[in-house]
Amino acid sequence: MKRIVVLISGNGTNLQSIIDACQQNRINGHIAAVFSNNADAYGLQRAEQANIPTNFINPKAYIDRTSHDLALLKAIDQYQPDLVVLAGYMRILSPDFVQHYHGRLLNIHPSLLPKYPGLHTHQKAIENGDREHGTSIHFVTEELDGGPIILQAKVPIFEDDIEEDIVERVQIQEHNFYPLVIRWFLDERLTLKGNTVVMDGYVLPPQGYASE
Repeated sequence: MKRIVVLISGNGTNLQSIIDACQQNRINGHIAAVFSNNADAYGLQRAEQANIPTNFINPKAYIDRTSHDLALLKAIDQYQPDLVVLAGYMRILSPDFVQHYHGRLLNIHPSLLPKYPGLHTHQKAIENGDREHGTSIHFVTEELDGGPIILQAKVPIFEDDIEEDIVERVQIQEHNFYPLVIRWFLDERLTLKGNTVVMDGYVLPPQGYASE
């Protein structure tokens, strides 16, 4: 069975959706370990409740990002992952780390990339008067939130929405689609070739496999 390692920093709702999908056999694989840069991340408790090994790698114990990421990489490799999944991991990864897992490192970002890379995406969408928002799942490259997009899912923004409304709407899409993309990858339907995403032998457009 294919092996997944998940990196988190916080509550771990996307982690929970992946745990559920594995337990329900909607993913042909299992989570071998969960890593966090935050010892208090609730996602670690979610993993423990599912009997998944957890690991806290403290960034403050290392002199710089590169040395931390090297230690993280070595710890992850002990689990021999087929896929490494970022699920709310709030650190920028070093180029060496990204290259080591090239083509098997996924991230989910709460915006319709290339719109709003980085933080506070929901608030930016409201402030700019956007009528739609969403989430993007992509392969990770050295460019922050700039890797080739696999799938995007859109949600509407209504006139009286507050940020919490949009967060809830986007998370529903994330929890549906992140496990699906992981399944595609582990079923070997999805690959990264050069800087393009190939699904079932066909090159996906820049916006990825779009879903409403």
